[in-house]
Amino acid sequence: MTTPGSCPASAAAASSAGHPPVCLADSAGESQGMLRPRLVLFGDSITEQSFRPGGWGAALADSYSRKADVVVRGYGGYNTRWALFLIHHIFPLDGLASPLATTIFFGANDAALLGRTGERQHVPVSEYKENLKKIVKHLKQDCSDSMVIVLITPPPIDEEGRERFARSLYGENARKLPERTNEMAGVYAGQCIELAKEMHIPCINIWSKMQETEGWQKLYLSDGLHLTPEGNEVVHKEVVKTLRHAGLKAEDMPYDFPHHSQIDGSCPEKAFQ
Repeated sequence: MTTPGSCPASAAAASSAGHPPVCLADSAGESQGMLRPRLVLFGDSITEQSFRPGGWGAALADSYSRKADVVVRGYGGYNTRWALFLIHHIFPLDGLASPLATTIFFGANDAALLGRTGERQHVPVSEYKENLKKIVKHLKQDCSDSMVIVLITPPPIDEEGRERFARSLYGENARKLPERTNEMAGVYAGQCIELAKEMHIPCINIWSKMQETEGWQKLYLSDGLHLTPEGNEVVHKEVVKTLRHAGLKAEDMPYDFPHHSQIDGSCPEKAFQ
């Protein structure tokens, strides 16, 4: 009878030696048994909804299956001002190892117009940029200087789509003026892009990318703001492309445990030594 941890000399046991070990930012993750690095998605409702069927977060989890855990931290209705209250809870300076990468996807609510129904969410564009800068600095300077940080601009706005959505909810009592405009979303997107250049980090200009496709309003947006499955796929592809350019290619990342083909049926213990 073979004892655990030993094998007959003739057994063709495979090992995972061909894969480099996962490099965590510190030993805290290892002490808690965390074998996979994390990819954290931080943002508003577009991030919160990203694990729904057809969502970009769920697709990202599939792209990095067994390579990294995709953790969603999305908060519907939040702007960057309110997000600042969360960063020390979501990204603490002790405990778990820092994420391998983080996406920051805010701006749709910051860009709500003053004097309209969503003005409670409005954040002036200069403050929006400064708030993003504070979030990035916390991640880069306080948490991990090796973390890949990806900014994502707010998406475009289909104002007619928002009006149709409001009428479907409130009928004749629907607001007469849009609470968001595509022009203003573009202003906030510009500041997001500018900050990324200043801080030398990647930025996905989803505001422009979506508008490259004819009929983007109905194709990519379900209610003039939130994403359809097709819109989610655009975000997913852009995030994967950006992470790959930053050196996080899923195919080059190690499995957390050996692939089943590396396990010898007569002596499985060897593959896990």
